[in-house]
Amino acid sequence: MSMLEVENVSKSFGGIHALDVCSLSVEQGSITGLIGPNGSGKTTLFNVITGYDKVDQGEIRFNGSPITNAHPDDVFGRGIARTFQLTRIFPRLTVLENMHVAAQRQGWKSLLSRWSTSAEHQRALELLDFVGLTDLKDMRAEQLSYGQMKLLEFAFVLIADPSVILLDEPAGGINPIRINQITERIKELNRRGITFLIVEHNMEFVMGLCGRVMVMHRGRRIADGTPAVVRNDPAVLEAYLGESQ
Repeated sequence: MSMLEVENVSKSFGGIHALDVCSLSVEQGSITGLIGPNGSGKTTLFNVITGYDKVDQGEIRFNGSPITNAHPDDVFGRGIARTFQLTRIFPRLTVLENMHVAAQRQGWKSLLSRWSTSAEHQRALELLDFVGLTDLKDMRAEQLSYGQMKLLEFAFVLIADPSVILLDEPAGGINPIRINQITERIKELNRRGITFLIVEHNMEFVMGLCGRVMVMHRGRRIADGTPAVVRNDPAVLEAYLGESQ
């Protein structure tokens, strides 16, 4: 069953066609990878799905209902969450205060109030434990390593109990130990029923984690299949080799 569907979506910025009649679907319960050369439209696709960019044409559906050009708050309220290439956390707040903001979902105003419930506080602590940041809960986020910031952002989006998570380069710029930690957390959450769509340049990470991989090039999907099939697809090889010339 397709949980997330993108049908014939196009998006241009001036004369640049970031998405060119792009279609793809994400099956419920899957861990799906989305790869492609730089500038192929992967992050733009995330942005139109989550409402940060408006499509020029086409339709986006979640659980069969249209979410095309919906406001990000509406998209997230339906059970979709995402991370970003550059982490979006509050650097001057502590790790736990960041989770407080995520729980309240009212931005800085939430810092003026206490936790809504003790259960909410406990949930935040459980998620920090899940990503391995409990011991750092009182540290300001700006003092974390880059890998720890990514783990905090991961916990940040989990507090809303999403059914689908879009991860934008979760392994980018972090060491192998953190990559392994993130991999195991994704697998555990997937076993609990969460669906993932993952944009990533680390091929080893994608091919080892994802059951299905889609490849984009010049705003379109050019390949779709298991890691073994995609790895040997002539169109994929041409796209990457052409990019490196």
